[in-house]
Amino acid sequence: MEKMSSEDGDRYHHRHHYSDTDVLGSEKVPHSGPLSGPLNKKVAAGKKTAHFNIPDSSSSKDDRYVEITLDVTADSVAVQSVKAANGGDLQEDPELSLLAKGLEKKSNVVRNASAKIRQVGHELKRLTSFSKKPARFDRTKSAAAHALMGLKFISKNECGHGWEAVEKRFDDITASNNGVLPRSRFGECIGMESKEFALQLFDALARKRKIHGDSIDKAHLKEFWDQISNQSFDARLQTFFDMVDKDADGRITEQEVKEIISLSASANRLSNIQKQAEEYAALIMEELDPDRLGYIMINNLEMLLLQAPNQSVRGESRKLSQMLSQKLKPTYDGNPVRRFCRNTKYFLQDNWQRAWVMVLWIAVMCGLFAYKYIEYQRREDVFKVLGNCVCFAKGAAETIKLNMALILLPVCRNTLTWLRNKTKLGVVVPFDDNLNFHKVIAVGVAFGVAIHGIAHIACDFPRLLHATPDEYVPMEQYFGEQAKSYWHFVEHVEGITGVLMVILMAIAFTLAAPCFRRGRINLPKHLKKLSGFNAFWYSHHLFVIVYTLLIVHGIKLFLTKKWYKKTTWMYLAVPIILYSCERLTRLLRSSIKAVTIQKVAVYPGNVLALQMSRPHGFRYKSGQYMFVNCAAVSPFEWHPFSITSAPGDNYLSVHIRTLGDWTRQLRTVFSEVCQQPTNGKSGLLRADSVHGTNIPDFPRVLIDGPYGAPAQDYKKYEVVLLVGLGIGATPMISIVKDIVNNIRAMEEEEEEEKSSGIEKGNGVNKTNSTSPSSERKENFKTRRAYFYWVTREQGSFDWFKGIMNEVAEMDRNHVIELHNYCTSVYEEGDARSALITMLQSLNHAKNGVDIVSGTRVKSHFAKPNWRSVYKHIAVNHNNSRVGVFYCGAPALTKDLRQLASDFSHKTSTKFDFHKENF
Repeated sequence: MEKMSSEDGDRYHHRHHYSDTDVLGSEKVPHSGPLSGPLNKKVAAGKKTAHFNIPDSSSSKDDRYVEITLDVTADSVAVQSVKAANGGDLQEDPELSLLAKGLEKKSNVVRNASAKIRQVGHELKRLTSFSKKPARFDRTKSAAAHALMGLKFISKNECGHGWEAVEKRFDDITASNNGVLPRSRFGECIGMESKEFALQLFDALARKRKIHGDSIDKAHLKEFWDQISNQSFDARLQTFFDMVDKDADGRITEQEVKEIISLSASANRLSNIQKQAEEYAALIMEELDPDRLGYIMINNLEMLLLQAPNQSVRGESRKLSQMLSQKLKPTYDGNPVRRFCRNTKYFLQDNWQRAWVMVLWIAVMCGLFAYKYIEYQRREDVFKVLGNCVCFAKGAAETIKLNMALILLPVCRNTLTWLRNKTKLGVVVPFDDNLNFHKVIAVGVAFGVAIHGIAHIACDFPRLLHATPDEYVPMEQYFGEQAKSYWHFVEHVEGITGVLMVILMAIAFTLAAPCFRRGRINLPKHLKKLSGFNAFWYSHHLFVIVYTLLIVHGIKLFLTKKWYKKTTWMYLAVPIILYSCERLTRLLRSSIKAVTIQKVAVYPGNVLALQMSRPHGFRYKSGQYMFVNCAAVSPFEWHPFSITSAPGDNYLSVHIRTLGDWTRQLRTVFSEVCQQPTNGKSGLLRADSVHGTNIPDFPRVLIDGPYGAPAQDYKKYEVVLLVGLGIGATPMISIVKDIVNNIRAMEEEEEEEKSSGIEKGNGVNKTNSTSPSSERKENFKTRRAYFYWVTREQGSFDWFKGIMNEVAEMDRNHVIELHNYCTSVYEEGDARSALITMLQSLNHAKNGVDIVSGTRVKSHFAKPNWRSVYKHIAVNHNNSRVGVFYCGAPALTKDLRQLASDFSHKTSTKFDFHKENF
């Protein structure tokens, strides 16, 4: 700073050498300091002049300076003149005019001159930024290049066919409005779902063009659309800036930042962020306005946007990724025979377990049908009158006996759990598909009943009714006197039992259909109870009556009199005894294994979390489930829920989402004993009988289990991909905790072995004793896990907030890669989520907490690209077998299974897909 000569001793000249440099990271543009003298000295009012250096290689020495003359009084600052240092006039600049207006605003009486000089310094500093172009980032960097693709105002789904679609909607909307589009329908016209965001966008575009009023014509709409759909990042950035800068003064204040945060949070349905908008606005201002000027500029926003994190694949991984992309491109084989053979081979590779079970089942049914068909074909007395009709009826009846016996086995859960845990049958038998096989057998029963009934009613009975007396003689020993009508056959025990069985089966089959069981069908109010899980559960227990009728029907046969040929009871004896023992075991075990409710929490999204004592001897594996009964709701109903606690925990926990009558009543019962949480605990309502002073009176709860599930086999895979949709994350949470616990236990055991001096050579323990760590390694093979949790609501992350933080803290070796996805937030690169992305990066960097999930795990927006997820795993785990475990809505099952098949066939990484079914 250089002091110059002055008039009357009141005018001072200062030169501020200000250089323009690229701003990277947290570097700030330097400022030389105060205008003159020490700040602790008072300065009299008067005129002050300063020279500012504008670096420009093309300018002469004098041209590079701007001379500003200010009139500083006790309560105001006025700009007298702005001109070049060589005495020439400057071209009128709107930014300089804006500065002059800002400086001439009246202010409160300043306590001392140093504060006034500091204010002038800030304004002069801003002037230098107007006099030259703002600092630019190196946009060739990967992070910047990635960010340049963002800040889009219209997504692919919303933009439709571009201007043509927008123009058509404009014509439809304004048909009765004289060709004028009202502001309230602007979002509908351009195809933007977020109405509030669309209104703010309309205001910004209109403000820029000085359009007053709440409507526009087609010409203005075309201008608006051209700016919205502009692919230039600078244009999109300016539009976004204009949205935030509501008073159009070229600055964004903290209040304006707060308003746009609230708007963005509302558009993305992030209620928690909306409540903390003021706090987050202060965070942004702290980062972008370190000099506390009270505002930020457009180049500050650019800095934040273009420094977004970018995860890229480089080097050898990039090459491998490109090779995988080439391999995974769909190819069409013109030869139909070769194409059929290839598809058949792939199908058998993926489904060989199911295939051999189905082939065996169909083969046995065909064998039994053929056996009975031939048997009755050889009975000349019967075949002569009834012909092939009786052969079809008896053949179908034999398959019904088999299927009515088999249909009980897939629901013998204790037996299946024992076989899964204690035997190697799981290698060849698809225990995961037990319920699917149960449904397939039910279809087999339905076909058998249809063939049996139609053969009797449409063929056998008419033959008996219309047979001549001589033809009927051999039938008298079976049917008595010749019947005159159908009622003769129905009034006997055989007929009554047959009709009743068909009616009860029809009721049970109908109410078990997904549309009825899940309550998706719209029924009149007085028939509403015929849909839902309760109707399904009670109607399925009608099969107790059906089995009784079937045994009676099998004993009272028209054409079979010898007891050893009445084989129905022989088919059913073992399955019925096994199933009866199962139910008795469940009854005894649930009454013996009493549990005490320790904690209860009600979370957003209608989720009830129960933590209970762990009964003595209750051993389970992560991924398994148990049945829960609450007599206060219904003494007879038992419902299955995944266990969310880990085997190493000394308690049991389940998370129950309200989806039906029973879960709704259960939530109501427990909510009555809960209170508002205190001490910053999560949840809408909580109750604690462990640490609380007033122990609540919880309803009595019974449990039964554990039962085997597909996810319990995760330990046999070195790499696992865990996918949970919404409440489907429950079994995966237990697995994630168990993986961390096992890895930590192995590390501790290895350290103990080293400290105890156990010698090992060539992998064999020389002390002739098997070490604990080697046993654990043999049973626990998992070394890497990827967990993807996808949910629609921000509040859902509260369900497992504590667990996610615990896992993130315990996983010091980064064994588990955690990914939270919130689908209510617009995809990355959308202008509606741009500010949320900025906030997320800032808050996570400063506090280590994600603003969406409230955990240490950083959230992603919109839906995952599952193909990229599989590709990422395939690139990082060549020649590995990956276990894919999924729990959630059926809609995603097909996509995940198909991707697992594609990557298994076309890469060296093999993916085994498993879906939770219970």
